[in-house]
Amino acid sequence: MGASSSEAVSPRQAPLGRVYAALFLQVMINSGTYLAGKRAMEELPPITVVLWRFLLCALVFCLLLAFTPGPKLPPRSEWRRVLMLGMLAGPINQMLFFYGLSRSTAAHAALLYALTPLGVYLLSLARGDERPSSRATSGILTAFAGVVVLLLGRGLASARGSLVGDLIILAAVSAWVVYTTEGRPFAAAHGPVRSTAWSMVAATLLLVPVMPFALAPARTFSASLPALGSIAYLAVLTSVVAYLIWYYALTQVSASRVAIFSNLQPAMTAIAAWVLLGESLHWELALGGGLVLAGVRLTQSAPVVPRASPVSSQEQAPVSIAEG
Repeated sequence: MGASSSEAVSPRQAPLGRVYAALFLQVMINSGTYLAGKRAMEELPPITVVLWRFLLCALVFCLLLAFTPGPKLPPRSEWRRVLMLGMLAGPINQMLFFYGLSRSTAAHAALLYALTPLGVYLLSLARGDERPSSRATSGILTAFAGVVVLLLGRGLASARGSLVGDLIILAAVSAWVVYTTEGRPFAAAHGPVRSTAWSMVAATLLLVPVMPFALAPARTFSASLPALGSIAYLAVLTSVVAYLIWYYALTQVSASRVAIFSNLQPAMTAIAAWVLLGESLHWELALGGGLVLAGVRLTQSAPVVPRASPVSSQEQAPVSIAEG
């Protein structure tokens, strides 16, 4: 498959210390995503933040593709899948995520996105790609208990606003789960850089019809430097740098080892939100978060038992299991 097939093979192994240092940087970037989103939405509507994020992200990926040897456009036979992945990643996932984040907290959003590996596992069971295991089932039940504590711990009346936001974020997580699962064979066939770039550019194109009504350039450029910097953070660090680090790590160590690092993200986000945004570290967050992370860890450590013939390790590598 030309240049794209060369991306699908693992390069020379790098020292594990370097790989883990890169993964820790990736976790730090993704942990700041929720805080950057909250800061930008203090001055701009969620849809405006989403539109500018994807515009800048698409520009960076177009420049990246221009300097990457090989095909710049996806094969015609893949256009439908690229549009589907773009729809899931942009108009559905990110719109729901930012609207949910505007009515919830950064710590809650990080915890709920920690459910992504569990959702991928459940979807794999539903599609018949894997057989259930007792350890994975225990992990799912543990994480579900954590979500219940997280959503309802303070009661429906006192947490109504946060509850609505959390439920919207859960819908965004569901879209991300489908994107992750459907993107596996696509990334295996065309390489992570191209598959991510094509889907992100497609997401931006799908958002073009609403740009005349919600891009609000005058209001955006009159926003404060911290708000503009937050949008730049979302577009460049979260959507480009963190993704590239993630795929670099997947070429060096197993996907399960990479995935373990995502468990650090909710705790780092909660601490950063407490320090920078003044969000409380209430007991429901600690208990629910602990259960969610324990459930995710149990599921990630469960053995994969495919129903059909095993796929290659590249096909098993997810597009991403952590939002940004």
